[in-house]
Amino acid sequence: MDWRSSFKTAALLLALAAGLGAAGCGRFAVRATEKEHLADRTMQIDPDGQEANAEEHVMSNREGSTGGRGGGGGGCGCN
Repeated sequence: MDWRSSFKTAALLLALAAGLGAAGCGRFAVRATEKEHLADRTMQIDPDGQEANAEEHVMSNREGSTGGRGGGGGGCGCN
């Protein structure tokens, strides 16, 4: 077997592997029965909303500014 034949075989195997990998990349839609898993409490970024709000308030007072979350105020803590 010469190098051209082995190169063609390797290219064919690589193309086959890429095609199989692309075919298994996922689905386009989530079924209604799977949405309950996406809304699970463990999927939340901050599991304790009150604690996150309190920490954000303390940080905004400490840093003297607020922003990025829609809150108003000048940083003096008298919101």
